[in-house]
Amino acid sequence: MLITTTNSLEGHKIVSYLGIVSGETIIGANVFKDFFASITDIVGGRSSAYERVLREAKATAMTEMEMQARSFGANAIVGIDLDYETIRDGMLMVTASGTAVKVEKL
Repeated sequence: MLITTTNSLEGHKIVSYLGIVSGETIIGANVFKDFFASITDIVGGRSSAYERVLREAKATAMTEMEMQARSFGANAIVGIDLDYETIRDGMLMVTASGTAVKVEKL
């Protein structure tokens, strides 16, 4: 499956638009990660624990979006947007959305 943030695919022609697809995931940070992240924030540097969790959440949202596109009969998704939102009690929501399409190689 071809996936892009652009509205077109170089070397491909969009032959049909199948609809909007999305994937969402909500993650929470546990107490130990919060504790060690706060130490990292105090002494400087990046919080690899949080970065790893964010990558996993993004991958989950993207996988869900791709599965939905496949169920529509798509072979590509264009115009992808990733959105990160904090919600109550330290939860983070990651949403991936785009347009499922059928493409043909030129």
